[in-house]
Amino acid sequence: MEIDSLKYPIGLVQIPENITSKNIEIWISDIERFPQELEFLVKDLSDKQLDTSYREKGWTVRQVIHHCYDSHHNSYTRFKWALTEDNPTIKAYFEDRWAELEDSKSAPISLSIDALKSLHSKWVYFLRGLTEKDLLKTFVHPSGNSVKTLKENIGIYAWHCQHHYAHIEQLIKRKGWQ
Repeated sequence: MEIDSLKYPIGLVQIPENITSKNIEIWISDIERFPQELEFLVKDLSDKQLDTSYREKGWTVRQVIHHCYDSHHNSYTRFKWALTEDNPTIKAYFEDRWAELEDSKSAPISLSIDALKSLHSKWVYFLRGLTEKDLLKTFVHPSGNSVKTLKENIGIYAWHCQHHYAHIEQLIKRKGWQ
């Protein structure tokens, strides 16, 4: 397979210029379902399969799962900052370095799946309570000093869920692990 289709199996994130309440509703539902769908997808994988990279020079399935928790935990905090500060510059993190830490490389995936279930339950409750005014609040990402609204960030993380789910799902199909 071509490297771009392995890196971006559902394509790059595309957020519409005019984000509707229907977009928000769909994206929040995607975020809500993700932990259970991920758990179901990987429930029968062996440790050897979990330690298989989804592409050459890519993370293992285990690292992808732990990355999802790390990334989503950071995003949840960014939402809180944006609502409690005036257009804050958020703290970026080196996700590639986090993925190389021992917990990302060897911890049981149940730790991150259980944490994702709890985090996403709280995150979805929080997101469903946001007003239109709240959704327009912003933060600055230090990478390129790009300003993001909270409603854009909901779309980005709905995409992020599907993006990494597809990494694992495509690997399972390519390897015939179903």
